[in-house]
Amino acid sequence: MLNLAFDTTAGSCSVLLTEDGKTLEKYVKKMDFGQAEALFPAIREILQKRQLQPAELDLITVCCGPGSFTGVRSSLAAARTLGLALLKTALTGVSAFEAYVHDLAPEELAFYNAVIIETKREDFYFQCFDDRKNKLGEPEALDYETIVDRLRHKKVTLTGDGVERFLNRPSGLSLHVIRMEDCLSIETLAACGNEKFRLKKTDYPKPLYLRAPDVCLKA
Repeated sequence: MLNLAFDTTAGSCSVLLTEDGKTLEKYVKKMDFGQAEALFPAIREILQKRQLQPAELDLITVCCGPGSFTGVRSSLAAARTLGLALLKTALTGVSAFEAYVHDLAPEELAFYNAVIIETKREDFYFQCFDDRKNKLGEPEALDYETIVDRLRHKKVTLTGDGVERFLNRPSGLSLHVIRMEDCLSIETLAACGNEKFRLKKTDYPKPLYLRAPDVCLKA
């Protein structure tokens, strides 16, 4: 089963081609801007290396956020365009929250597993899952104090690229495992897409926006 996974929601353009869960080709380039322009050339290069046509793909997996407004739109526009052109190829969206918690090993799971994602502001993107990786609430953008209040008096595992900054202050929380990630792994995103495909739970990608875009009106 050929799965093409990609993500432009954070500070990189990442593309991965796997076959039955094994990596065939990978492209990751750190960038704050220009992901939209880099994405399709990277996809084309990866497919050409394996002498594959897009119609041979079984699944396309895309990260649907949260992240930069432009990055989320770029990923989803690309995925939906490919989905319209490749009618026999399955298409699924995966949130960064789902992917981070999917990567936790059984021994790392607590009853409360909090995914904390960097916003590059004072707050954090936050969602909590139980020990079976079922969500315990909807994703939110929350400040430090609110997150600590939510998790107080609970045994907690923390994961995500916002964990390091979150723990810069003494939280007093009872921590089971701490996973400080630099960014969402494209391999984890692909694995999450593979599982959705296997379980026949593919989900048409919809943008996960947790705040309004930063825009200003000209006077």
